Amino acid sequence: MAFLDRILDPPSYGYERDGQLYVPTHRELTREFFSRLNIVRSRKNWVPFFSWLTSLSFGIPLALFFAHHFSWWLLALGFVYSMVALGTHGTIWLHRYSTHGAYQFKNAFFRELCRNLVIKIVVDEAYVISHHVHHSLVEQPGDPYNAKAGFLYCFLADATHQGIRKDLSPKDYTQLCKLMKHTGVHLNSYEQYQRWGSLCHPGYTVAHFALNWAFWYGAFFLIGGHALALALFGMSGVWAIGVRTFNFDGHGGGKDRRREGIDFNTRDQSINQLWPGYVAGEWHNNHHLYPSGARSGFLPYQLDLAWLFIRSWAALGAISSYRDYKEDFMTRYYLPWKAGKARDLPEPEPLPESSGVS
Repeated sequence: MAFLDRILDPPSYGYERDGQLYVPTHRELTREFFSRLNIVRSRKNWVPFFSWLTSLSFGIPLALFFAHHFSWWLLALGFVYSMVALGTHGTIWLHRYSTHGAYQFKNAFFRELCRNLVIKIVVDEAYVISHHVHHSLVEQPGDPYNAKAGFLYCFLADATHQGIRKDLSPKDYTQLCKLMKHTGVHLNSYEQYQRWGSLCHPGYTVAHFALNWAFWYGAFFLIGGHALALALFGMSGVWAIGVRTFNFDGHGGGKDRRREGIDFNTRDQSINQLWPGYVAGEWHNNHHLYPSGARSGFLPYQLDLAWLFIRSWAALGAISSYRDYKEDFMTRYYLPWKAGKARDLPEPEPLPESSGVS
């Protein structure tokens, strides 16, 4: 079994039956979900428990905003912050850097600055490790958010399928740490992993979230008082819950929704979508074509805010190198397709001969 095939903790119902993807019932999924959140049963469930606790806690500032400080302008601002700022930062930090190493920072200062540019929402290891597996086993049994298994399978995946195994050997644990070392996350020793069942320590993780939240609430308060801070924190919960739906939608809801001339990756059913593309730079089919690229918006209409950020920081000297596959995409995929479509056009009708009458 390949390394990436064995690092996630399999659910009780398994990933496959008779060599085929097993699609669990909603009852099996919900039972597994609440079992994985049960920190009384095992402290090693702390990552999914903390992840859902923090996500749901954004409901408190959201309720306070609606009860005491509601305005349509602040609601719109919170929505933009949630969709664009958090969405684009997720692409920049979690997706392109932490998982795929598509670019490199000049030093640790700029890395930590980028890591904390927005309200902290995602426990890094829950995203990074499982996303490596997703790309290795995309739409196959073992893909932690396989769209072919349904919406709930993907929506609950951070608890049910994305946690690392609790019985890794010292060799495998050391190898797993290499996938996270560049992120700056404080990693457990093997002995600490045996106690907590995770790469990151709960103490460091809680402290990071607390300091990040305190800084951003204070900054927003200084700018616009409790009204602005509650609006932005509260609406962040929309992204915290909504991001769990992305991979189901980004892979066509388990169906082949790829379109000619738009989705050029044929190895899986990922698709390019306008909304995640424009608000977060997530042109998903392009990304699956070039996973390690710092840009996924290749065509003129494919706005890529994450790429614009990376290019800007590179120009300022904060990013030392990056990988850009636009030229390769155009040469290997788009221009040949465009030329082929031109060859397929019917021959133009011959012009009628002049009658000689003026």
